[in-house]
Amino acid sequence: MEYMQAPATSSQGNILCCTCGVPIPPNPANMCVACLRTQVDISEGIPKQVTVQFCKQCERYLQPPTTWMSCALESRELLSLCLKKVKSSMSKVRLIDAGFLWTEPHSKRIKLKLTIQKEVMNGAILQQVFVIEFVIQYQMCDDCHRVEAKDFWKAVVQVRQKTAHKKTFYYLEQLILKHKLHQNALNIKEINEGIDFYYSTKQHAQKMVDFLQCTVPCRSKTSQRLISHDIHSNTFNYKSTYSMEIVPVCKDNVVCLSPRLAQSLGNMGQLCVCTRVTSTIHLIDPKTLQIAEVDGNTYWRNPFNSLCNPRQLEEFIVMDIDIIRDQKLGAGAGLRSNKHTLAELWVQKTSEMDTSQQYHCRTFLGHLLNIGDLVMGFDFANSNINDEHLNKMNPHHLPDVVLIKKSYDRSRRAKRRNWKLQEMSKDREGMDTDDERQYQDFLEDLEEDPALRKNVNIYRDVSKIPVESDTDDDGAPRISLTEMLEELSLSDATGGEGADMMTE
Repeated sequence: MEYMQAPATSSQGNILCCTCGVPIPPNPANMCVACLRTQVDISEGIPKQVTVQFCKQCERYLQPPTTWMSCALESRELLSLCLKKVKSSMSKVRLIDAGFLWTEPHSKRIKLKLTIQKEVMNGAILQQVFVIEFVIQYQMCDDCHRVEAKDFWKAVVQVRQKTAHKKTFYYLEQLILKHKLHQNALNIKEINEGIDFYYSTKQHAQKMVDFLQCTVPCRSKTSQRLISHDIHSNTFNYKSTYSMEIVPVCKDNVVCLSPRLAQSLGNMGQLCVCTRVTSTIHLIDPKTLQIAEVDGNTYWRNPFNSLCNPRQLEEFIVMDIDIIRDQKLGAGAGLRSNKHTLAELWVQKTSEMDTSQQYHCRTFLGHLLNIGDLVMGFDFANSNINDEHLNKMNPHHLPDVVLIKKSYDRSRRAKRRNWKLQEMSKDREGMDTDDERQYQDFLEDLEEDPALRKNVNIYRDVSKIPVESDTDDDGAPRISLTEMLEELSLSDATGGEGADMMTE
C-alpha cells in the first residue's frame, strides 16, 4: 500500500497594521484602510465648493469662457458642465463614479457625489467618496444684457411699405412666426409705415433680409456706420442698416399698368385688380379674366401705383347679372383664370337707392354674385384720380365701376369666427385707430382665400364657442376645423429638455 501525498495548499497569512496593530491582509503600505485614510487624503487639492454662473432671464449656465448652455436639473449636460469646473484639479486622480445628491430646487445649491481612486504609499490604491457643493451665482448673459439695454444692436432691418393699409405686413408677420425668425431679434418696433427688427449680429439680419426677398416682392439697400476703431489690432466696429422696401400694392387694390408692361403680360388690359401678394403680385383683368404675375424686379423696372385704398371702396347692390359664357381673347393673350367667372352687371349704390342711377360694368366675381347681393367696388365715374398711366388712356375705355369683392355682414362673421392667429411681441408707436379694421380685413381675406392661408398657422380659439343658427348662414366663407392647429401650452413642461421637445 502506498500513501498518496496531497498537494500543498498555500494560505495567505495576516499581518499587523504598523499603526494600530489590527490584523490585515498584506498590502504595500502595511497599514489598514482606516489608518491609511488618516495619513493620506486623496481628495486634497480638489475644491469642495465651486461657483456656477446662472442667467435668470434665459435660464442658461455659463460654460467658460463665453459659452452659455441650457441644462435641466440633474441632467447629463449639467453633470458634464459641473465636472468640467473641477477637471483641472482632478488630473492626479481617477474618477470612478459621479452623481447628483438631492437638494431643494430653490436653495441655489447643486451637490455632486464623486468616487475617485489614487495610488498611494508604495503602490497601494485607495478609493474615496466625497461631495462637492456647487453654489449658483446669478449673472446676466450677454444676449439678455443686450435685450434689456434695448440699444445695444449691431444690425437693424427696416421694412417699409408706402401704403394706407397693412395687409401685406399682417401676412408677413404670420410667415415670420411660422418660420420662427423673430426669435433672434433683440427688439421689434412697429412704426407708422413699417417694422424695425434689431439684431445682435449681422448674420441674423442678413438671414432676415434673405427671407424677405424670398417671400414678398421688395428691394433692399445696405449702409454701415462706424462706431469704433482699434488702431492697434486694426479692428472696426460697425452698425449695419438694411432698408427693405416692399412694393406699394396690396390685395384688393386697383392698379393701372403701363402699356409696355400690359403688352408684355399677354396683351391684358391696363386696369387690373390685385388678388394676392405673395412672392409675386397676382393680377387679374376684370374684363377678360386674364391673369398675370409680376415679380419684384419687373415691378421696379415698370412701377405702378394703387388707384384706390379700402377706405374709398363703396357698397353696391346687384340689380341684374348676365354670365358671359364664350369670351374670345385676342392674339397673344396670356393665361385665363379658371377660378373666376366673367359676368356683366347692373349695380346701384346703396347710398343712392332713392335715385334711379345705375352703373354697368364687367366683373370677375360672376361665380359669387346673384341679384340682390352686396358687393364692394370702386366708383371710377365720380372719382378724380391722378395717375400718369390712367391719364393717357382713352376715357371711353374706362369702366364706370370696378367691383372688388362680395360684401358680408362683418359683425356676424366675427361672432362666428372660432379661430385666432398668433402675434409677435413688439413695441408700438404712432398707431392709427384704423388698425383694428385693417386686421379684421386680413382675417376675412384668410377665410376667403384658401391659397393664402396655406402659409399661415391658424389656431383654434377654445375661448370662443360659435353660435350656429339657420338665420346666420349668409354664405360667408369659413375655415374648417381640419385646417386649425391646437395651440400648445408649455406650462406642464419641466426643464429645458421638455420645452424643446414640445416646441419641435
